[in-house]
Amino acid sequence: MAEALINQLGGGQYRADSAGSSPAGYVHPLAIETLQRHGIASGRPRSKSWDEFKDHKFDLVITVCDRVASEKCPLFSGESTVLHWSIPDPAAAEGDEQQRNQAFDAAFRLLRGRIESELL
Repeated sequence: MAEALINQLGGGQYRADSAGSSPAGYVHPLAIETLQRHGIASGRPRSKSWDEFKDHKFDLVITVCDRVASEKCPLFSGESTVLHWSIPDPAAAEGDEQQRNQAFDAAFRLLRGRIESELL
C-alpha cells in the first residue's frame, strides 16, 4: 500500500518500490481492495524480495516493518536516508472480514499520515 500511496500522492516527486524479506508471492487482495476503497490506484503491484534491489541506489529508504511484532527489518548501507515507520502488518490480522478490513484501513491511515506529514 505504501508503494501505491507514495507513487500517487507524490505526484511524480518520488518513485516508490516496495519489497520485503519474505515475499508471499502475491499481493494481498485486501491491500488492493483497501487502496481502491480510498481512491488510490494500485498500479500493477507484485510481490518482490528486497534482494531484487540489493545493488540499487536509493535516495530514501522507508522501512515499515513492525519491530514489536518481531518482523525482520532490512539494513541498508550507503548514502540513503533511512526512515523507519513501525506499521503493524494488516495481513497478520485475525478475525472476521470486518476485522481484517479494519486492520487494512488502519494500516492505510497510518501510512497515508506518515507520507503526507513527512514526505509531502
